[in-house]
Formats: sequence, structure tokens, C-alpha cells
Amino acid sequence: MPRYRPHVAARPSWRCRVCGAAWPCSPARLALLGEFREDRTALLIHLGTLLCEATADLTAGRPDTAPPHLAERFVLWARTR
Repeated sequence: MPRYRPHVAARPSWRCRVCGAAWPCSPARLALLGEFREDRTALLIHLGTLLCEATADLTAGRPDTAPPHLAERFVLWARTR
């Protein structure tokens, strides 16, 4: 029986350690929604913190070269609809 492996970010690339997609990948997003299902505000704060960490990692030594769409990738997907 296959064992579940959590879809977590590999730093400093912020790619998923399991599937290689840009993190948070779809399985990671589902897991985060489940983990924070009772507190969307806490999820958004958590994701905002990760966005800041990812921005620092992805722009290390090049502060003017932030990858586009990081806010969408890390936070905006989790807003209430």
C-alpha cells in the first residue's frame, strides 16, 4: 500500500518535494484548506508569512527581481469566494 507523502516546499526553490510543481501545489493547497478549515484568517496569515519567506529566498541577492504572480501563488487562491 503506498504511503502518503506530504507535499511540502523545497527551499530555496519553493518547488514541491513530491511532485516538483510550484509550491503550494494542488495537493498542498487541499491539505492547507483542510488543516485551516475552521480558521481562514489564520490560513491567510500563514500563507502571507510563507510569501514573505519565499520572496526572500527567490530574490536572494537580487531584490529587484521578484518572480511575478507570487501573491496569487501563495495567498490569493485561499481567499473566500
